[in-house]
Parts: sequence; C-alpha cells; structure tokens
Amino acid sequence: MRGLANAVTRSRSGTELLTLVRPEIRALLGYQPIEPSEVLAERLGIPPDRVVKLDGNENPYGPSPRVVDALARFDGYHRYPDPEQRRLREALAEYAGVGPEHVVAGAGSDEIIDLLVRATIALGDGVIDCPPTFGMYGFSTRLAGGRAIEVARRDDFSLDIDAVRAASGGAKLIFVASPNNPTGQLLGRDELDALLATGLIVVVDEAYIEFAGESFAALVPQRENLVVLRTFSKWAGLAGLRAGYGVMPPALAQVLMRIKPPYTPNIAAEVAMLASLEGRELLEERVQAIVAERERMAQALAALEFLEVYPSQANFVFARVGGRDAGELRDGLAKRGVFVRHFDTPRLRDCLRISAGLPGDTDRLIEALRELGGDRGR
Repeated sequence: MRGLANAVTRSRSGTELLTLVRPEIRALLGYQPIEPSEVLAERLGIPPDRVVKLDGNENPYGPSPRVVDALARFDGYHRYPDPEQRRLREALAEYAGVGPEHVVAGAGSDEIIDLLVRATIALGDGVIDCPPTFGMYGFSTRLAGGRAIEVARRDDFSLDIDAVRAASGGAKLIFVASPNNPTGQLLGRDELDALLATGLIVVVDEAYIEFAGESFAALVPQRENLVVLRTFSKWAGLAGLRAGYGVMPPALAQVLMRIKPPYTPNIAAEVAMLASLEGRELLEERVQAIVAERERMAQALAALEFLEVYPSQANFVFARVGGRDAGELRDGLAKRGVFVRHFDTPRLRDCLRISAGLPGDTDRLIEALRELGGDRGR
C-alpha cells in the first residue's frame, strides 16, 4: 500500500501536478505587489531606515499610539474573533454614516472585492473595469472565471461614461475607484448617478477618500445598487494588518457575511480598527499633514522640466515623464534608495506614481530627481 501511495505521489509531481489546476488559473498573471523595506534595503546594501519608500501609498506615520497600546494590552489572541463582527460593524457604521446592517468587514478591502465578485459573477459574466485603475478588479474577475470588460479612460484619465453605458449590457458589476489609483482624480456625483442608472451594481472604491473629501457611503441606503469600499490601510496606517470594509445594501451584505471566511478580519485587525476609530483625531491631523506634503511634493515635481504632474486627491502624485524612459528613471531613483511605482503597461509606461511621505522623504526624492535630470528645475 505504501508503495502504491509513493507511486501516485511520483506521478503527480512536478509539472504533471499542474494539470490538476484550472487552465485559466495556470494562465493568469498575478497581481504585481511591492517589496517590503527590508528586502529593498538588503538589495541595495543599506540600512532599512535609509530606504525612502514612496511606492506603496503607505502611511509614513504608521498607526496611532492608541492602536499600539490596544494591541499590546489585548489578551484575547487565543480566541476567534466574533464571526458576526457585531461591535466592529457598529463602529464602522457610525463612522460611515449608515446602519450596521449595511457593513461587512474584511481582510482589507481586497477581500470585499473578491467576495463581491464571487457572489455575483458566474463563468463568463462581465465586470466593467476602467483602466488605468487598481489592478485587483480585473484580477479578481479573471480569478472567478468572469470577463473583464475594459472601458478605457479618456486621455485625461476621466471616465468615458458613454462607453461604460455601451458596455453595460453584458455586465453585472462596475468597479470605479474614487480617488482613482494611480491617477488621483475623484468620481463626480453626476458620473456616479450615470453609472447607477445602468442598473448594474456600482462598486466605488474609496481607499483614499480620507485624503479627498466627502464619501458616497452615506448614499448607500438610498441607492439599491451602490456599494462603497473603504480601508484602514492608508489614512489609519494599518496596511500590514489588512483591515477594510464595504458599505452595501443589506441583502447583499447578508450574502457576503454567509460566504466570507468566518473569522475575518483577524482579531488584531479588529482591535486596531476599533482603537483607530476611538482616537481618530490624531489620525485626521496626520491625514492633513500628508495632504500638505502631497501638495508640496507636487509643486516641487512640477518645477522639474521633465515631469508633467496631474492633480491628485489621494495620498500620492501621478506624473508623466518627458524626454526620457520612466522605467530607467525609476531604476535610477532606486539606486539612490528612493522607491517609486512604475507600471509597465502601454498607457502608463511613461508615468510614475509617487506616494506622499515625510518632508525628509520629499527632500531626498527631489534631490535624487535633480541629479538624474541634470537640471535645477524650471
């Protein structure tokens, strides 16, 4: 019997094992994540604190001291979190301006994206994606066996509402980020109304809304096909804990609560989210500091003759590189310990996305760009 088991194991080893994987999954390209500071520092041979990490839209201030204290004092890590998320949903609902029946928390808003797609999309169903935008919408769609219907943004990266309408007949979901990642602009109320009028489920991803202004979350109880995604990764500095949530019609929330893994988000993320909301005054002050640094960085970047800077309402700046290769500029910055995001896609190949960091990070960035650009600005 043991010999038979060994023979079966041998027959399933190596590349033959992959024949058991769904063919569309074998062909699926993975989402391109960023590297942690420790890996980048080791690659360069410098201390981690010398890395200027402006490639992940992370909060440079980290979580609030209240969160650090709450995590240190909590003594229930050996217990599962509440599968119904009762206390957490109440707190999130109060923050979002809705009832708790509208809220589902998850391991980052990425999990809510995945759950929404899995709940609604059968093999071959369409999901409207408006690139350039956050890559997880298309990735989750393809992972579920759906069709990503790409409706390209206009040359100024605004939505092409007419093209979305034309494509809506073969779709169930529309994903749109506001502010958009990586281009930074907000979705207008008139644009939202036009999207909702298609009758599809409209998912507005507000990962960066705390840096921008008023959320659409409070509209959810009034609109039966609106879903709003939010996260604690950016404004609250909890990217490493994977803490997010969705605001949606109660019937859809009930479906997601049934199909999600029973104990997400994990108990540490729950503790951190609650502590963040209880002491959000400091976090809101830090948001304002990041917005001010974003504007200072945008002005400094715009003064360089080889960069065209776009207006941004998020915690990053999007810029088009002129007269040189943007990928090579990214690499030149990396050699100087400054890391920014470059997307190797046709419409973004000549662009960079640069997160707003601390003032010293901006100074290092501008110094390195001036060295690489060979000028002192306009």
